[in-house]
Amino acid sequence: MADLGLYALRLGLLLCFLGVGAGVYAGVSRRPEWTRVAERSVHVVFVAASVAMIALFWALANNDFSLSYVAAHSARTMPLHYRLGAFWGGQAGSLLLWGWMLAAYASVAVIGNRTKNRGLMPWVCVAMLANTAFFLWLVNFETLPFERVPHVSRLSDGNGLNPLLQHPVMLIHPVMLYTGFTGFALPFAFAFAALVTGELGTTWFRTTRRWTLFAWTFLSIGIILGGRWAYEVLGWGGYWAWDPVENASLMPWIAGTAYIHSVMIQEKRDMLKTWNLVLIGLTYGLCLFGTFLTRSGVVQSVHAFANSDSFGRIFLAYVVVILAAFTFALVCRLPKLRSPNKLESVLSREASFIINNWIFMAILFVVFVGTMFPVFTEALDGARRILGPPYFNTFAGLLALLLLVMTGVGPLIAWRRASLASLSRQFIVPVAVGLAVTLAVLLLFGVEPGYWAISAWGLGAFVLATIGQEYTRAVSARMRRLGESVATALWTLLRRNQRRYGGYIVHAGVVILLLGISGAAFNEQKLENIRPGESTSIQDFRLHYLTADAIPAQHYGGAKARIALYRGGDENGEGENALAVMTPEKRIYWLEQQPNSIPSIYSSWREDLYVILTAVEPDGSATLKIYHNPLVNWGWAGGLLFVFGCLIVLLPHPQRRQPARSSADATGRAAGAAAASEAHA
Repeated sequence: MADLGLYALRLGLLLCFLGVGAGVYAGVSRRPEWTRVAERSVHVVFVAASVAMIALFWALANNDFSLSYVAAHSARTMPLHYRLGAFWGGQAGSLLLWGWMLAAYASVAVIGNRTKNRGLMPWVCVAMLANTAFFLWLVNFETLPFERVPHVSRLSDGNGLNPLLQHPVMLIHPVMLYTGFTGFALPFAFAFAALVTGELGTTWFRTTRRWTLFAWTFLSIGIILGGRWAYEVLGWGGYWAWDPVENASLMPWIAGTAYIHSVMIQEKRDMLKTWNLVLIGLTYGLCLFGTFLTRSGVVQSVHAFANSDSFGRIFLAYVVVILAAFTFALVCRLPKLRSPNKLESVLSREASFIINNWIFMAILFVVFVGTMFPVFTEALDGARRILGPPYFNTFAGLLALLLLVMTGVGPLIAWRRASLASLSRQFIVPVAVGLAVTLAVLLLFGVEPGYWAISAWGLGAFVLATIGQEYTRAVSARMRRLGESVATALWTLLRRNQRRYGGYIVHAGVVILLLGISGAAFNEQKLENIRPGESTSIQDFRLHYLTADAIPAQHYGGAKARIALYRGGDENGEGENALAVMTPEKRIYWLEQQPNSIPSIYSSWREDLYVILTAVEPDGSATLKIYHNPLVNWGWAGGLLFVFGCLIVLLPHPQRRQPARSSADATGRAAGAAAASEAHA
């Protein structure tokens, strides 16, 4: 089976080169039969990559330790699901997954464009196959998933998977990230094809709009899951540390978010053609650059793969070549990319979107500089200096507040030009709500939370009020004019204008997520050693240490503490409520000889109590690290709402039917008025 996978990879690489050649010839000669050759090459490459995927899964499932990849990342004692998850736990498997996903996207694009965009398809195939060829070249010659272990060196068991990756979230988190990263290759390929062919209208981005949203949604899910994994596994009480590899996933998300907003201006007003091409090129370039950071050793991270200098140089060269080719095509087409329309007023939705884009670019710059700062300083004077979380929190945090402002302002401003009178009517309620919430926070907590948390609550209330106002007006219009119930009117709004009203749900999710982050202003932590029968307190929680027991698991050992959790009551414990028995663990994985702390978390909608067992001493006492994290679950709830809004936007759009002409003109006028109310912009 392993040999079949190896030969499938070699065949896939050969067919990538054949398809690229056929696509270039078809694009230059405009011969449709050669376009079909390139498209068939795409399908066969996908089949070959799928065979290699199945072969590696088979080897992992059946403990084929004759393969160095299986021996390095799996073990007999691991459960089957973690053995299969080891597929993307190492460098070779993750790169094979990248190549397979690229081939899958390319194959779906070819099927979806069998009868349309025929002028673009040769160059789309060229771009997708060239990207796939690079990753297949890596797994054929640089880092080999089917490399054999010399017979004399074979062992009866493997080294096992990194314990940090043996968590349910890690079974899906990398797949979500790679689905997002590789998904941006498709709009990038269509943009490249548009530049090469000169078909620079709206076709390229309209064709890939849903695919862009699909990739962006899955990248968002991957980032959220990564935060959850860090919170539950790394044992430091947080979910985002501005780690270089975390930033590597955030940077393309920022650029992609800017693109999704900016492309609306081209669609509505035929503006920003060049800027949108720059953004999609930058987004996919950052996807590749993030992969380079993860695997090159340029930055140090708990998330990084094993690396070699030659691999890093090869990957960086590939990133440079891809971006250089796209930039060259863009520069050649600049004269044809001039927009016929100009910005008519700073009081317009176009202007708010442009400001929104520049704020995103400022955040991207802050994150990029902070991530690469150790590399820059090492190149200058040989010393690696790090810009820690205070740098990111200060600058990116301030810019995030500005984004909140624009998130609330944008939906209330009309396209082209808005009058001051209309703006005052639109903003009076949201501004009043925002100011009222800000005042309430100040009265309750004073200035103790800090400017960021106070501003986040006030601006968050402002944004939620604008969203509520938009929904209320549209639902009321339908109820008044068409006699619909609240539920029917709301459902109709979501189905008739998914992008707008689903987008509002996404914005609401972002607001709630940021409110969850603001709870960090009240975080507390303590480190304490206590004996069995003793207690310690934090806030109004009391933790009573009962005992610690040995862990009898097969592939790891260690200790599990049992801690009774109480809340409330007086100094003598009278009137306390028993909440839970918390069981934090301290593990040692036998094969990997790696310790790991598994926290125990008591959650409510208001806060988390997060307990880590740091050590169990010979006298039976336990050293506990305890975190009190207010509002952290608001962050996860905001993430879920965000994803729900994305799925609403991605739902298939209903077919619009032409209304039948009848004598019921009043009903028709009412429906038209309600529709106009829904889309006043």
